Amino acid sequence: MGDSLDLSTADLAALGLFLLAWVLHTLASDGRLVSRMSLTMAMNAQREAWMRTMAEREIRIVDTAIMSGLQQGTAFFASSSLIALGGCFALLGASDRVLEVLSNLPLGGAPSRSAFQIKVLGLVLILAFSFFKFGWAYRLFNYCSILIGAVPIPHGEASRNAVTQTAVWRATQMNMLAGKHFNSGLRGVFFSIGYLGWFVDPMVFVASTLLLLAVLVRRQFFSAARRAVIGQPPGAGKG
Repeated sequence: MGDSLDLSTADLAALGLFLLAWVLHTLASDGRLVSRMSLTMAMNAQREAWMRTMAEREIRIVDTAIMSGLQQGTAFFASSSLIALGGCFALLGASDRVLEVLSNLPLGGAPSRSAFQIKVLGLVLILAFSFFKFGWAYRLFNYCSILIGAVPIPHGEASRNAVTQTAVWRATQMNMLAGKHFNSGLRGVFFSIGYLGWFVDPMVFVASTLLLLAVLVRRQFFSAARRAVIGQPPGAGKG
């Protein structure tokens, strides 16, 4: 199969490691692989707390402003993915020039023209995946805005009755689902950076994949951002 695709065994092994790292990081971030809470899971808890707080506010200008910011950020990354896709197709048109540049690099040699084009098509798939994730996340954030608008205005105990709690649950689930798809798209963008190492050499691809994975694992499980979300200020809970 490697010969038919004009890819070496080392290429296929490096690609397999890349895909495995992507899958394992996704599962770990979603709390399905390790017991340690990830930054993503901690933020999901904060999304739920946000929706509960929102239900007790009569004026929800701050909530609509937050939703607008989330949508704008998602639209930015969707647009960036489309621009990067255009760059990939331009790269296919300049294959000879790029192969000449790669042949002058000190690490490895330039791949064959067909192998290079296969690698570019793989990058296209990653960026297309990210674009569709961002596009769907944008729509889900829009749906979440509607569900926030459907939460009844509180009057006394009204913010804690069954109807309101159901509306809050729906808004929370939609918010977390939108965040999940946004994170999937962002993860695709991050892994596309590691994927660039494949254009140089399979071993560089392995090194860039492992380096990227180490950075992402640190951010999810050992970063200052995670500590800020789940931590407490000094002296909290005392006295």
